Amino acid sequence: MADHAPVASYPVGLRLAGRRVVVLGAGQVAQRRLPALLAAGADVLLVSPSATPSVEAMATAGELRWERRRYREGDLDGAWYALILTDDPEANAAASAEAEARRVWAVRSDDADAATAWTPATGRAAGVTVAVLTGQDPRRSAAVRDAVVDGLRDGSLAAPHFRAPAKGVALVGGGPGDPDLITVRGRRLLAEADVVVADRLGPRDLLDELPPHVEVIDAAKIPYGRAMAQEAINAALVEHAKAGKAVVRLKGGDPFVFGRGMEEVQALAEHGIPCTVVPGISSAVSVPGAAGISVTHRGLAQEFTVVSGHVPPGDPRSTVDWAALAQLRGTLVLLMAVENIPAIAAALIAHGRPAGTPVAVVQEGTTAAQRRVDATLETVGETVRAEGIRPPAVIVIGDVVAVGTDAGTA
Repeated sequence: MADHAPVASYPVGLRLAGRRVVVLGAGQVAQRRLPALLAAGADVLLVSPSATPSVEAMATAGELRWERRRYREGDLDGAWYALILTDDPEANAAASAEAEARRVWAVRSDDADAATAWTPATGRAAGVTVAVLTGQDPRRSAAVRDAVVDGLRDGSLAAPHFRAPAKGVALVGGGPGDPDLITVRGRRLLAEADVVVADRLGPRDLLDELPPHVEVIDAAKIPYGRAMAQEAINAALVEHAKAGKAVVRLKGGDPFVFGRGMEEVQALAEHGIPCTVVPGISSAVSVPGAAGISVTHRGLAQEFTVVSGHVPPGDPRSTVDWAALAQLRGTLVLLMAVENIPAIAAALIAHGRPAGTPVAVVQEGTTAAQRRVDATLETVGETVRAEGIRPPAVIVIGDVVAVGTDAGTA
């Protein structure tokens, strides 16, 4: 994309894999430009007497070759592309002259008019590289780029695929509830889906953004009864994927944190169906954070443990060692534990956790309906009952509860 400028430019994409690119200067501009060159597979020679710590780390890691000196005639020999980024105007002018003589396309950070190439504002989304040039207005270039990239990422800017995208199932973690907390990749896959099989705890607002042709299947309403629910979900995923549709299994939090995601991956693998796993932000850490609780804190909690409380202590189905958990000094985070918190609290106290240990219960964290209720281990059962707390809620047990303020009300 290019506006007419006093000197018109011709946009082109350079294929630099394995080809020499010379970068003169290793300051902040080089720090911004180098990652894209390395991602393109360029053979980068960096010439500069000093470098920023980030650029030096790239050299230390072997991502590029760094010669610690100033520019000298001949540095551009064999180069396909050059970035002239030093703070020495005389060196920049000399390097530009060499680039012109050797017919090497060169960018100059100090004098765009003297350059033979301009660096566009670039971004990547949905498998597309967006490059924008607006003549001598780089801020406008960046603004246009951001608008296009944001549109591609959130699905508001749609462009048809003329080569069909790969079919199969994407297992997408939707995050703790706030639709803005799904990953960029997860949101893009949702925008490309033909079928979405959604959990009750997935970010429901995202479903309203889907195009009308997308079939949304409520996983909680798939027939055959509660005992067969997971098998029925697996069958639905297999059925739609085999029909050649792009399927997204949208789950709350992270698919592999008490989400039975691996069972779905295994079921798909049995039928030879490819599955892409997109991790999500787990409510185990995000919901406490949204309520102003850091699950670790220097000098107070050096570990945190995440436990499912969907079965109580003493239940033959439980694999949790509550006696061992009671002896830990760090933070305990309970998911799916609202119904069983009285029994869990009693077990922890019985095994040695102090009854006065602070407890916070955060209901519907990260959403507009979020609320936090504080108690102690001794009182949390009664508090949950009296306050009418209902799932979904995350329960945090430990001294970190008493640190800081409630960021969730800000």
